[in-house]
Amino acid sequence: MKAQDLLPDHLNQADVNGVVVRKGTVGAFLANARIWTDRRSSAQGRADAERDIVDALPALRALGIFEVLEIRDAALRSMVEAN
Repeated sequence: MKAQDLLPDHLNQADVNGVVVRKGTVGAFLANARIWTDRRSSAQGRADAERDIVDALPALRALGIFEVLEIRDAALRSMVEAN
């Protein structure tokens, strides 16, 4: 399957198991995870990244991402599992 098979270019979101998933959700999660786990990130940057990660969790779970991939960073994994 290719990305355009899942979400064609003319669409920006899809309903997955009753949850709206926007194009870019997985990429944004990865970018926020990098910020959250970077010790050089500011406290505000980490807080913003955490908020955005938590907000994206319903969509990521609807996609089944955590059924296939495991978060390697233990602290990030714990935070995600707690939310």
